[in-house]
Amino acid sequence: MIAFIKGIIHSYSNDSLIIENNGIGYRVYVANPMAVRLNAEVILYTYQHVREDAITLFGFTTMEEHDLFLQLISVKGVGPKTALGMLGVCPARNMIAAIESNDVKTLKGLPGIGAKTASQIVLDLKGKLVEEVTELEVKENEQLLDALEALKALGYKNAELNSIKKELGTLEAMTSDQYIRKGLGILAKRKGV
Repeated sequence: MIAFIKGIIHSYSNDSLIIENNGIGYRVYVANPMAVRLNAEVILYTYQHVREDAITLFGFTTMEEHDLFLQLISVKGVGPKTALGMLGVCPARNMIAAIESNDVKTLKGLPGIGAKTASQIVLDLKGKLVEEVTELEVKENEQLLDALEALKALGYKNAELNSIKKELGTLEAMTSDQYIRKGLGILAKRKGV
């Protein structure tokens, strides 16, 4: 399997790039091929899709997009071209936020996604896409982590807590008690209380 390609952009079409690497041109399907400059050097993280009648490379500028793409194609009814189309109109972070907050309406608005598939994406992927806490985050925000532990002790599930962790992390620094109150408010609002 080809993990990534580093090369010069030789040409592009409406859905792919041709990247020249050591005298070989690789056609790589990407979300937004028009966003790149010809003759620029690029690194694309790739996924090689093998079918009976074709071998296709899909490329991504970040590992976050690549990993989200792999998760999306694991959902029944979402193929590589559909997943790439979704990433073409919705940045990875926004899509992860939509999935984590059960925002089926946003997902349904993406190309090739109907109500049933949007619901299936949320069902299959919610809670699997949130990044793990890094050591730096632990040192930087002990109060937030204490608050999340307290909410966990109150019976909230990891998926629920992961879905609010980013939102709480973007707020101004608070005490643990303030984070707990804010977190409870967000969770209650999502449940429609």
